[in-house]
Amino acid sequence: MDESGGSGQPRSGNEEPTERHRGRTTPATDPARPDPADERATEAQHLDATTPSDSAATDDQDSQSADAAPGGDAQPGTPPSSGEHPAPSPAHNPSHTPADTGQDHADRPLAHADATKGPQPPRPRDPRGGLLMGRPFGVPVYVAPSWFLVAALITWVFGGQLDRVLPELGAARYLVSLFFAVAFYASVLVHELAHTVAALRFKLPVRRIQLQFFGGVSEIEKEAETPGREFVLAFVGPLLSLVLAGLFYLALQPVEPGTVPGVLLAGLMISNLIVAAFNLLPGLPLDGGRMLRAVIWKITGKPMSGTIAAAWVGRALAVSVLIGLPLLTQTGALGRNAVDNVGMDTVMDALLAAILAAIIWTGAGNSLRMARLREHLPELRARNLTRRAVPVETDTPLSEALRRANEAGARALVVVDADGQPLSLVREAAIVGVPEHRRPWVAVSGLAQDLTDGMRVSAELAGEDLLDALRATPATEYLVVEETGEIYGVLSAADVERAFVKAMARPS
Repeated sequence: MDESGGSGQPRSGNEEPTERHRGRTTPATDPARPDPADERATEAQHLDATTPSDSAATDDQDSQSADAAPGGDAQPGTPPSSGEHPAPSPAHNPSHTPADTGQDHADRPLAHADATKGPQPPRPRDPRGGLLMGRPFGVPVYVAPSWFLVAALITWVFGGQLDRVLPELGAARYLVSLFFAVAFYASVLVHELAHTVAALRFKLPVRRIQLQFFGGVSEIEKEAETPGREFVLAFVGPLLSLVLAGLFYLALQPVEPGTVPGVLLAGLMISNLIVAAFNLLPGLPLDGGRMLRAVIWKITGKPMSGTIAAAWVGRALAVSVLIGLPLLTQTGALGRNAVDNVGMDTVMDALLAAILAAIIWTGAGNSLRMARLREHLPELRARNLTRRAVPVETDTPLSEALRRANEAGARALVVVDADGQPLSLVREAAIVGVPEHRRPWVAVSGLAQDLTDGMRVSAELAGEDLLDALRATPATEYLVVEETGEIYGVLSAADVERAFVKAMARPS
């Protein structure tokens, strides 16, 4: 994997690449230990999370999202630095054939890192999604601003229908229509809660539920472990919609037709039937597409094969909706006389079809990207991405620390106490901010960030476990340790982010 784009190995004044050595790592007290990056396997390939995670976001169109990129912000209390620049980690495969590390950047010393270029670690995404409505089962439910737009649209359209059915209501019909819009989205929430409860039952974390313009989304942060669980997770949403339609039908029986309660119950019954039928269509990102994916996964044993097939069916479905929905309306197949389907109604039908088709097409593409990331996510390994580090004591001048790092071929500095126990990490951005003539007079302790428990990560972490650990404690650098407690090196959040982006961009 190409992980270039930052500063390279530290050295004192010469620009010749420092030779990388092979061998097993040693404790931090041995500054000449071989670079742990030499043990790395060649990386290969995006979350579609989303999702980090395939973050399995199941919605009324049942898309999954991932939010897996690690946050790169320093912890509170870390002095901000202008022009912070992440350095790449060297990449070697097991046979020590140099990987594509971008030598134009990788061979620059740490002390002279270009602080004006390279990707910046992203800030953690705002976890909110609109107006918080509650936390059923401990999962926050948000109403997106776009919901108010669709609620107004439903109120206007349903109000016009009520004017024909119940003209005596007058302006009050819009109040009844607004109640219908709220009740309909309450049904959508029940649909999403079905996905959420199933996910929690399978011990899959759910980030949030969001009600938005075209339905809702349950952001499930991990993929189901088996095709059977995937099928159940997808099917429970439409099943609950069918159950709701049945309940509204039963409630409608004793109600007199042509009354406000009768019209509302009939509308809710029909709308839940439509939601169930639409979501059962066999294409991603709909529930039916996830069910199709589970079936193909079960047959082939390959989740990626199921995703590819269901995603392309979803794209075909998007084209069918774009072309077929206006044609069905024009021919009167949906219940209206063809002669009446002209003018504004035709434009509205075409616009609705275009929006639905765009949502389905985009969701199918996102599902493919998420699956591609899930396939390659395990290749993000802390051991492979770790920078070699040398230990320095708190009062060591920066110039001396950089000289030692240059001699050892290291690219990070760990501040240790007299017993060799790590205390803090010297931030690369802070080094860049110190002019060369001042480095003999600046102690490394003044440029370091104190270690917290969350900033110590195991060298064995990989994939989602690694990303979860970094998200839990946002920082720019992390201390990587062996199971024995020995220091393995320093992991830069920028290196992980770069590897993550490369994985997202690489095809299967």
